[in-house]
Amino acid sequence: MKHALHAFTLIFALLVSCSLDASAATAPARHTVTVEGHPVAVWSRVAARPEHAILLVHGRTWSTLTDFDLQPRGERRSVMRALQGARYAVYGIDLRGYGETPRNADGWSLPNQSANDVAQVLDWIHQRHPRLPKPALLGWSMGSMVAQLAAQCHPQALSDLILYGYPRDPGAPAVAPPTPAAPPREATTRERALSDFISPQVTSQTVVEAFVGAALAHDPVRADWKQLEEYAALDGARVGAPTLVIHGERDPLAPIAAQARLFVSLGNPDKQWVVLAEGDHAAMLEDTHDAFIAAIRAFIERPRLQSRSMQGRNSR
Repeated sequence: MKHALHAFTLIFALLVSCSLDASAATAPARHTVTVEGHPVAVWSRVAARPEHAILLVHGRTWSTLTDFDLQPRGERRSVMRALQGARYAVYGIDLRGYGETPRNADGWSLPNQSANDVAQVLDWIHQRHPRLPKPALLGWSMGSMVAQLAAQCHPQALSDLILYGYPRDPGAPAVAPPTPAAPPREATTRERALSDFISPQVTSQTVVEAFVGAALAHDPVRADWKQLEEYAALDGARVGAPTLVIHGERDPLAPIAAQARLFVSLGNPDKQWVVLAEGDHAAMLEDTHDAFIAAIRAFIERPRLQSRSMQGRNSR
Protein backbone atom coordinates (compact mmCIF):
# COMPACT_ATOMS: atom_id res chain seq x y z
CA MET A 1 0.00 0.00 0.00
CA LYS A 2 2.83 2.37 0.90
CA HIS A 3 4.57 1.72 -2.43
CA ALA A 4 1.32 2.27 -4.33
CA LEU A 5 0.71 5.57 -2.52
CA HIS A 6 4.27 6.67 -3.24
CA ALA A 7 3.87 5.84 -6.93
CA PHE A 8 0.58 7.73 -7.07
CA THR A 9 2.22 10.78 -5.47
CA LEU A 10 5.03 10.73 -8.03
CA ILE A 11 2.60 10.39 -10.94
CA PHE A 12 0.45 13.22 -9.59
CA ALA A 13 3.50 15.47 -9.21
CA LEU A 14 4.58 14.70 -12.76
CA LEU A 15 1.10 15.47 -14.10
CA VAL A 16 1.01 18.80 -12.27
CA SER A 17 4.49 19.66 -13.55
CA CYS A 18 3.55 18.81 -17.13
CA SER A 19 0.35 20.80 -16.83
CA LEU A 20 2.22 23.86 -15.57
CA ASP A 21 4.85 23.55 -18.30
CA ALA A 22 2.14 23.28 -20.96
CA SER A 23 0.36 26.31 -19.50
CA ALA A 24 3.61 28.29 -19.53
CA ALA A 25 4.05 27.49 -23.21
CA THR A 26 0.60 28.90 -24.02
CA ALA A 27 0.90 32.26 -25.72
CA PRO A 28 -0.98 35.24 -24.29
CA ALA A 29 -3.98 36.57 -26.19
CA ARG A 30 -3.29 39.41 -28.62
CA HIS A 31 -5.69 42.32 -29.13
CA THR A 32 -5.70 45.49 -31.20
CA VAL A 33 -6.98 48.75 -29.72
CA THR A 34 -7.28 51.54 -32.26
CA VAL A 35 -6.36 54.97 -30.89
CA GLU A 36 -6.86 57.94 -33.21
CA GLY A 37 -6.66 55.61 -36.20
CA HIS A 38 -3.46 53.90 -35.04
CA PRO A 39 -3.48 50.16 -34.16
CA VAL A 40 -2.01 49.48 -30.71
CA ALA A 41 -1.11 45.89 -29.81
CA VAL A 42 -2.26 44.72 -26.37
CA TRP A 43 -1.44 41.35 -24.81
CA SER A 44 -3.46 39.63 -22.10
CA ARG A 45 -3.54 36.76 -19.66
CA VAL A 46 -6.88 36.77 -17.87
CA ALA A 47 -7.88 34.58 -14.94
CA ALA A 48 -11.13 32.62 -15.24
CA ARG A 49 -12.70 34.73 -12.49
CA PRO A 50 -10.56 37.85 -12.18
CA GLU A 51 -10.84 40.02 -9.10
CA HIS A 52 -8.50 42.81 -10.24
CA ALA A 53 -7.28 44.25 -13.53
CA ILE A 54 -3.88 45.72 -14.29
CA LEU A 55 -2.12 47.24 -17.30
CA LEU A 56 1.66 46.88 -17.65
CA VAL A 57 3.76 49.45 -19.53
CA HIS A 58 7.20 48.31 -20.70
CA GLY A 59 10.46 50.25 -20.56
CA ARG A 60 12.51 52.27 -23.05
CA THR A 61 14.05 49.45 -25.01
CA TRP A 62 11.96 46.27 -24.96
CA SER A 63 8.27 45.52 -25.42
CA THR A 64 5.66 43.65 -23.36
CA LEU A 65 6.49 40.01 -24.04
CA THR A 66 10.18 40.41 -23.22
CA ASP A 67 9.65 42.48 -20.08
CA PHE A 68 6.54 40.93 -18.59
CA ASP A 69 5.95 37.49 -20.11
CA LEU A 70 9.41 35.93 -20.28
CA GLN A 71 9.40 32.11 -20.34
CA PRO A 72 12.92 30.87 -19.44
CA ARG A 73 13.18 27.11 -19.44
CA GLY A 74 12.65 25.65 -15.97
CA GLU A 75 12.14 29.05 -14.26
CA ARG A 76 8.98 31.03 -13.60
CA ARG A 77 9.60 34.68 -14.36
CA SER A 78 6.45 35.80 -16.19
CA VAL A 79 4.80 38.72 -14.38
CA MET A 80 1.68 38.20 -16.47
CA ARG A 81 1.35 34.53 -15.56
CA ALA A 82 2.04 35.15 -11.89
CA LEU A 83 -0.68 37.78 -11.61
CA GLN A 84 -3.08 35.75 -13.73
CA GLY A 85 -2.64 32.91 -11.24
CA ALA A 86 -3.60 35.35 -8.47
CA ARG A 87 -6.94 36.08 -10.17
CA TYR A 88 -5.97 39.13 -12.15
CA ALA A 89 -6.93 40.23 -15.63
CA VAL A 90 -3.43 41.14 -16.82
CA TYR A 91 -2.77 43.29 -19.87
CA GLY A 92 0.38 44.67 -21.44
CA ILE A 93 0.61 47.41 -24.05
CA ASP A 94 3.18 47.64 -26.82
CA LEU A 95 3.77 51.37 -27.22
CA ARG A 96 4.14 52.78 -30.74
CA GLY A 97 7.25 51.43 -32.40
CA TYR A 98 7.55 48.46 -30.02
CA GLY A 99 6.71 44.78 -30.44
CA GLU A 100 3.68 44.45 -32.69
CA THR A 101 2.57 48.09 -32.61
CA PRO A 102 3.76 49.91 -35.73
CA ARG A 103 5.59 53.22 -35.60
CA ASN A 104 3.93 56.50 -36.35
CA ALA A 105 4.16 57.52 -40.00
CA ASP A 106 7.12 59.78 -39.24
CA GLY A 107 8.86 57.06 -37.21
CA TRP A 108 8.82 58.87 -33.85
CA SER A 109 7.30 58.01 -30.48
CA LEU A 110 6.02 60.85 -28.27
CA PRO A 111 5.51 60.96 -24.46
CA ASN A 112 2.10 62.65 -24.36
CA GLN A 113 0.78 60.57 -27.23
CA SER A 114 1.99 57.41 -25.48
CA ALA A 115 0.27 58.49 -22.26
CA ASN A 116 -2.96 59.01 -24.18
CA ASP A 117 -2.61 55.55 -25.76
CA VAL A 118 -2.21 54.08 -22.27
CA ALA A 119 -5.32 55.91 -21.03
CA GLN A 120 -7.37 54.68 -23.98
CA VAL A 121 -6.27 51.09 -23.33
CA LEU A 122 -7.18 51.50 -19.63
CA ASP A 123 -10.69 52.52 -20.69
CA TRP A 124 -10.86 49.57 -23.07
CA ILE A 125 -9.86 47.19 -20.27
CA HIS A 126 -12.51 48.62 -17.95
CA GLN A 127 -15.13 48.12 -20.66
CA ARG A 128 -14.08 44.46 -20.85
CA HIS A 129 -14.34 44.08 -17.06
CA PRO A 130 -17.04 46.54 -15.97
CA ARG A 131 -17.67 44.79 -12.65
CA LEU A 132 -14.07 45.10 -11.53
CA PRO A 133 -12.48 48.24 -10.08
CA LYS A 134 -10.74 50.48 -12.60
CA PRO A 135 -7.46 48.89 -13.71
CA ALA A 136 -4.24 49.48 -11.81
CA LEU A 137 -1.42 50.89 -13.95
CA LEU A 138 2.20 49.73 -13.65
CA GLY A 139 5.05 51.29 -15.60
CA TRP A 140 8.66 50.07 -15.61
CA SER A 141 11.65 52.37 -16.13
CA MET A 142 10.75 54.90 -18.84
CA GLY A 143 7.33 53.25 -18.90
CA SER A 144 6.82 54.52 -15.35
CA MET A 145 7.19 58.08 -16.65
CA VAL A 146 4.62 57.39 -19.37
CA ALA A 147 2.36 55.85 -16.72
CA GLN A 148 2.70 58.93 -14.51
CA LEU A 149 1.82 61.21 -17.42
CA ALA A 150 -1.26 59.08 -18.06
CA ALA A 151 -2.22 59.23 -14.38
CA GLN A 152 -1.83 63.02 -14.28
CA CYS A 153 -3.75 63.67 -17.49
CA HIS A 154 -6.38 60.91 -17.21
CA PRO A 155 -6.91 60.31 -13.47
CA GLN A 156 -10.36 58.80 -14.02
CA ALA A 157 -8.91 55.89 -16.03
CA LEU A 158 -7.11 54.04 -13.22
CA SER A 159 -7.43 52.93 -9.62
CA ASP A 160 -3.79 52.64 -8.52
CA LEU A 161 -0.44 53.72 -9.95
CA ILE A 162 2.76 51.68 -9.63
CA LEU A 163 6.04 53.39 -10.51
CA TYR A 164 8.68 50.68 -10.89
CA GLY A 165 12.36 51.44 -11.50
CA TYR A 166 11.52 55.13 -11.91
CA PRO A 167 14.54 56.65 -13.73
CA ARG A 168 13.89 60.36 -13.20
CA ASP A 169 15.08 62.44 -10.25
CA PRO A 170 12.39 65.02 -9.40
CA GLY A 171 15.06 67.18 -7.77
CA ALA A 172 17.35 67.37 -10.79
CA PRO A 173 16.80 69.57 -13.84
CA ALA A 174 15.63 67.56 -16.83
CA VAL A 175 17.59 68.18 -20.01
CA ALA A 176 16.12 66.78 -23.21
CA PRO A 177 18.77 65.56 -25.66
CA PRO A 178 18.81 67.07 -29.16
CA THR A 179 16.57 65.35 -31.68
CA PRO A 180 18.14 64.12 -34.90
CA ALA A 181 16.56 65.11 -38.20
CA ALA A 182 15.31 61.57 -38.83
CA PRO A 183 14.75 58.52 -36.59
CA PRO A 184 18.08 56.63 -36.33
CA ARG A 185 16.39 53.18 -36.34
CA GLU A 186 19.38 51.56 -34.67
CA ALA A 187 19.59 47.78 -34.63
CA THR A 188 19.30 46.34 -31.13
CA THR A 189 22.23 44.32 -29.82
CA ARG A 190 23.00 41.54 -27.41
CA GLU A 191 25.12 43.93 -25.34
CA ARG A 192 22.21 46.32 -24.92
CA ALA A 193 19.91 43.48 -23.90
CA LEU A 194 22.43 42.38 -21.27
CA SER A 195 22.69 45.85 -19.76
CA ASP A 196 19.67 45.50 -17.45
CA PHE A 197 21.35 42.65 -15.52
CA ILE A 198 24.11 43.69 -13.15
CA SER A 199 24.40 41.13 -10.34
CA PRO A 200 24.85 37.50 -11.45
CA GLN A 201 24.07 36.33 -7.92
CA VAL A 202 20.39 37.22 -8.41
CA THR A 203 19.96 36.18 -12.06
CA SER A 204 20.60 32.80 -13.63
CA GLN A 205 22.24 32.56 -17.02
CA THR A 206 19.12 30.77 -18.22
CA VAL A 207 17.02 33.87 -17.51
CA VAL A 208 19.59 36.19 -19.07
CA GLU A 209 19.81 34.16 -22.29
CA ALA A 210 16.02 33.91 -22.53
CA PHE A 211 15.74 37.68 -22.12
CA VAL A 212 18.36 38.37 -24.78
CA GLY A 213 16.68 36.01 -27.23
CA ALA A 214 13.24 37.53 -26.64
CA ALA A 215 14.56 41.10 -26.85
CA LEU A 216 16.24 40.55 -30.21
CA ALA A 217 13.22 38.68 -31.57
CA HIS A 218 10.50 41.13 -30.52
CA ASP A 219 12.37 44.43 -30.92
CA PRO A 220 15.12 44.05 -33.54
CA VAL A 221 15.10 47.80 -34.20
CA ARG A 222 15.32 50.34 -31.39
CA ALA A 223 12.33 52.68 -31.08
CA ASP A 224 12.99 56.41 -31.50
CA TRP A 225 11.61 59.19 -29.28
CA LYS A 226 11.35 62.94 -29.60
CA GLN A 227 9.72 65.81 -27.68
CA LEU A 228 11.14 64.41 -24.45
CA GLU A 229 10.67 67.85 -22.92
CA GLU A 230 7.05 66.77 -22.42
CA TYR A 231 8.29 64.79 -19.41
CA ALA A 232 8.91 68.15 -17.70
CA ALA A 233 5.20 68.10 -16.86
CA LEU A 234 5.76 65.20 -14.45
CA ASP A 235 4.80 66.38 -10.99
CA GLY A 236 4.16 64.03 -8.09
CA ALA A 237 1.83 66.56 -6.49
CA ARG A 238 -0.49 66.19 -9.51
CA VAL A 239 -0.80 62.41 -9.10
CA GLY A 240 -4.19 61.80 -7.55
CA ALA A 241 -4.12 58.01 -7.56
CA PRO A 242 -2.76 55.93 -4.67
CA THR A 243 0.82 55.13 -5.67
CA LEU A 244 3.39 52.43 -5.04
CA VAL A 245 7.06 53.26 -5.65
CA ILE A 246 9.10 50.08 -6.10
CA HIS A 247 12.66 49.38 -7.25
CA GLY A 248 15.62 47.07 -6.81
CA GLU A 249 18.22 47.86 -4.17
CA ARG A 250 21.02 47.83 -6.78
CA ASP A 251 19.14 49.59 -9.56
CA PRO A 252 21.56 52.24 -10.90
CA LEU A 253 18.69 54.11 -12.56
CA ALA A 254 16.72 54.42 -9.32
CA PRO A 255 19.07 55.61 -6.55
CA ILE A 256 17.58 55.82 -3.07
CA ALA A 257 17.86 59.61 -2.77
CA ALA A 258 15.97 60.17 -6.03
CA GLN A 259 13.29 57.65 -5.07
CA ALA A 260 12.89 59.41 -1.73
CA ARG A 261 12.30 62.71 -3.48
CA LEU A 262 9.76 61.02 -5.77
CA PHE A 263 7.94 59.44 -2.84
CA VAL A 264 7.77 62.65 -0.82
CA SER A 265 6.47 64.58 -3.84
CA LEU A 266 3.44 62.34 -4.36
CA GLY A 267 0.25 64.19 -3.53
CA ASN A 268 -1.93 61.30 -2.40
CA PRO A 269 -1.15 60.19 1.19
CA ASP A 270 -2.20 56.65 0.25
CA LYS A 271 1.27 55.65 -0.95
CA GLN A 272 3.90 52.99 -0.29
CA TRP A 273 7.60 52.55 -1.04
CA VAL A 274 9.16 49.09 -1.46
CA VAL A 275 12.84 48.30 -2.01
CA LEU A 276 13.56 44.81 -3.37
CA ALA A 277 16.69 43.72 -1.53
CA GLU A 278 19.56 42.75 -3.88
CA GLY A 279 17.44 43.45 -6.96
CA ASP A 280 18.75 45.17 -10.09
CA HIS A 281 16.89 47.21 -12.69
CA ALA A 282 15.11 44.07 -13.99
CA ALA A 283 14.12 42.88 -10.51
CA MET A 284 10.84 41.40 -11.77
CA LEU A 285 12.86 38.84 -13.77
CA GLU A 286 15.53 38.07 -11.19
CA ASP A 287 15.41 35.96 -8.04
CA THR A 288 13.46 38.90 -6.58
CA HIS A 289 10.54 37.97 -8.88
CA ASP A 290 8.38 36.50 -6.10
CA ALA A 291 9.02 39.49 -3.83
CA PHE A 292 8.10 41.81 -6.70
CA ILE A 293 4.80 40.02 -7.30
CA ALA A 294 4.04 39.95 -3.56
CA ALA A 295 4.61 43.71 -3.26
CA ILE A 296 2.35 44.44 -6.23
CA ARG A 297 -0.42 42.25 -4.85
CA ALA A 298 -0.11 43.61 -1.32
CA PHE A 299 -0.57 47.14 -2.62
CA ILE A 300 -3.46 46.50 -4.99
CA GLU A 301 -5.26 44.17 -2.58
CA ARG A 302 -4.76 46.34 0.53
CA PRO A 303 -7.81 47.24 2.62
CA ARG A 304 -9.39 50.46 1.40
CA LEU A 305 -10.49 53.13 3.81
CA GLN A 306 -14.09 54.17 3.34
CA SER A 307 -14.72 57.58 4.84
CA ARG A 308 -17.44 58.03 7.45
CA SER A 309 -19.23 60.51 5.22
CA MET A 310 -19.33 57.94 2.44
CA GLN A 311 -20.61 55.29 4.87
CA GLY A 312 -23.38 57.67 5.89
CA ARG A 313 -24.41 58.25 2.29
CA ASN A 314 -24.39 54.52 1.58
CA SER A 315 -26.59 53.80 4.60
CA ARG A 316 -29.34 56.15 3.48
